[in-house]
Amino acid sequence: MFDRLRHRSDELEHIDIGDYAPEEYEGCLLELQRVNRLLGDERALRSSLFNDVERSGRESFSVLDVGAGSGHLLRVTAKWARKRGKEARLIGVELNARAAQAIHEGARDFAEIEAVRADARALPFSDGAFDYAICSLFIHHFRDEECVGVLSEMARVARKIFVIDLNRHWLAYGLFVTAGRIFLHNRLVREDGALSIRRGFRHDELLALAKRANLKAIEIRRSFPFRFVLCALSS
Repeated sequence: MFDRLRHRSDELEHIDIGDYAPEEYEGCLLELQRVNRLLGDERALRSSLFNDVERSGRESFSVLDVGAGSGHLLRVTAKWARKRGKEARLIGVELNARAAQAIHEGARDFAEIEAVRADARALPFSDGAFDYAICSLFIHHFRDEECVGVLSEMARVARKIFVIDLNRHWLAYGLFVTAGRIFLHNRLVREDGALSIRRGFRHDELLALAKRANLKAIEIRRSFPFRFVLCALSS
């Protein structure tokens, strides 16, 4: 097991290859929301993006969520902003047509949320169009050179970026594989989840990618359980 985690895997996940049935993908969207809620992505978002908005004193703010999945974190952000009387403009980018549709469907009660179908490596927005660009459990899907490109694009379109992704750790891998056999029913979540950890990062690896993307004021914090939160400025 330790040898498998020594270096980032470049094996593609099912979700990247597309070798799944439509009903599997529907089940994947639902189960991923439960898994990510349990494993701390909302917590990481609150300790990064939400804290920064609060400290800035902003009454309005804009967020681009790159690789937004079903838009769960966009809805969490919209609810948070409403409770605090802040005006939010929230855009979710997805290349997958079904995921973009899921963002749109989930935003029926949230006029502040929009879905855009686009490639994260060539975002269709002008320089500095957003206050923030975020992504969660997304950049590990890319090889190193592509990660640099995605980070550069996020920094191009936003003043500040927050990246939540996986800490490639033997304990995380062992726990996920063991628990997955018992609690996870969807093949994509079960198999891709284990591979995602193998495609995750060590601290120095993520820092090196951020530097190659010319990000500024780089800070990488750990977030429970087995998450990194990269915070950086575009300039």
